[in-house]
Amino acid sequence: MNGALIHVSGNWAHFKKPETNNNPLTHDFITKTALIGMIGAVLGIERDAMKNRFPELSEDLVYGVQIKSAVRKESWAFTLRRASNLFEKAPKQMEFLRNPNFIVALAFKNFRSKSLFEQFISAVENSEAKFTPVLGLHNCPANLALIQKGLFTKKTGEFETKAFVLKDCGVDIAKLMREGKQIRLGFERIPTYQNDDFWNLPDKYVEVLYPSEQNEIPVTENLHYQFTNGSRWMLI
Repeated sequence: MNGALIHVSGNWAHFKKPETNNNPLTHDFITKTALIGMIGAVLGIERDAMKNRFPELSEDLVYGVQIKSAVRKESWAFTLRRASNLFEKAPKQMEFLRNPNFIVALAFKNFRSKSLFEQFISAVENSEAKFTPVLGLHNCPANLALIQKGLFTKKTGEFETKAFVLKDCGVDIAKLMREGKQIRLGFERIPTYQNDDFWNLPDKYVEVLYPSEQNEIPVTENLHYQFTNGSRWMLI
């Protein structure tokens, strides 16, 4: 598959967990649906036009994430006011990622979205964006930089990776213990499909685990992809 590695960073990020509406919590890293929204922003696709793009890109694109630094979260309080009654105040707590720093692997598996993929990669490569790309919220601008374009080649067998993997893929914990590696693993349940009503379908969530701070984890026999630079990824 044709693909690319992109460096994504910023000062703050918030990728809302939908089950936490009153005091929103954030996922630990950028989700696939948030990335698709970012693609729309960079290419200048208006919200109404993106409605039909979300299910299309959810099906046609695959992605993976490497978390380069420790996941740090901070909660901040905001006072919200209703437009109909500015004297009515409602305090709200929100959780944010502090200094998010990711490497995102992105590839397309359906030629239907080849043009959009190539336009997006070209825009990132040339530091161009029609709308400001954000990390979940409009007050969390994103910094995007192309690392490398290349190919993802399908592989099977044991491998090591710095990126997230499927939770039940078979991480070789015994090997980590034998080598005396002290690695913190994070667990997440992330959305991978959004329909044309901007709704993340519950049955399309995927459970993953990840090492932070550029640590590697060994995985037993499993399907994965090797990028041009030799890095290994599970793409969803």
